[in-house]
Amino acid sequence: MSAPNKSFDPVEVSTLAPVYLDQQVTAALDAIANASDLDELKAVRLLHTGDRSPLALANREIGALPPAAKAEAGKRMGQARGAVNQALEVKTAELEAKRDEQILLTETVDVTAVSELSLRGSRHPLTTIQEQITDVFLALGYELAEGPEIEAEWFNFDALNIAPNHPARTMQDTFFVEHEDSGLVLRTHTSPVQIRSMLNRELPIYVVCPGRVFRTDELDATHSPVFHQVEALVIDKGITMADLKGTLDHFAQTMFGAGIVTRLRPSYFPFTEPSAEVDLQCFACRGASVDNPSAPCRTCRSEGWIEWGGCGMVNPKVLVACGIDPDVYTGFAFGMGLERTLMFRHGITDMRDMVEGDIRFTRAFGLGG
Repeated sequence: MSAPNKSFDPVEVSTLAPVYLDQQVTAALDAIANASDLDELKAVRLLHTGDRSPLALANREIGALPPAAKAEAGKRMGQARGAVNQALEVKTAELEAKRDEQILLTETVDVTAVSELSLRGSRHPLTTIQEQITDVFLALGYELAEGPEIEAEWFNFDALNIAPNHPARTMQDTFFVEHEDSGLVLRTHTSPVQIRSMLNRELPIYVVCPGRVFRTDELDATHSPVFHQVEALVIDKGITMADLKGTLDHFAQTMFGAGIVTRLRPSYFPFTEPSAEVDLQCFACRGASVDNPSAPCRTCRSEGWIEWGGCGMVNPKVLVACGIDPDVYTGFAFGMGLERTLMFRHGITDMRDMVEGDIRFTRAFGLGG
């Protein structure tokens, strides 16, 4: 996504043009209408509402617009995505009713059959991958840090240099406890744990912070209102971006195999400066599918890289807020979603499979039997 440009005419952003958006909505509605069962509808949902869908990619371009143009573009995008989501809901209800009717007609139950023995419980795959990631950093000498899930706004936003008028602080993205002026929220990321660590721990600080977070997203194939993150924070003398890159490469190789590397793309986060998006080299094709039509890769869509998380050097304003002298100490932080990491490692395409409690999902990981 390009950087903000105050002299930019939004009409020039082709993916935000009304004609383009109308075309994408029409294509999505046609595909939804033609889906004959829930499996086909699931594929349509991923294609037209997933992270790499045309509408999702167009939505990213809004950040490049000048403030005067963002409202109009956002409204237009909201209407387009709303129309697609509404059509998906209607079609889902229709196909589920059709499926249930078919089951009643075709399936019978032998009430005299002997039931199976109850299976023993086990850890969920998300729990095991959280433990594995934590162990990676504990082996490097880091400490485990945890914090409350109901958090004060100061820890969740202010101390992280997130301005009072930042969109993430509105009811659209954040679950407020009681009311918006209560000052308490369900934490939207695990970064407040980093603030608490800087306030409560002796320097230098090396911590890993896994945990559950909450945002007002609707549950679909790639989003959930409740999900998990893991973040790492280092504060010490002489810390540089090179230390950050080396740590990310070690982390990637531990999780996805020897030789896997990461790359950093310039980005923006209020709490880090400079900031970057972390891309992971595709662990399936290792970049061999790029510009190679004879060997396409479904994992990275032949791009060679997979978006993994965010990172950067801790913003001096954050250090000052926590009473740390930025002229003496520097540090880095990074974070990524556990669900996203689990999906990468095991080829999972629908996040809902992780939360629906179907034992057939956990059995695939050797659990629940």
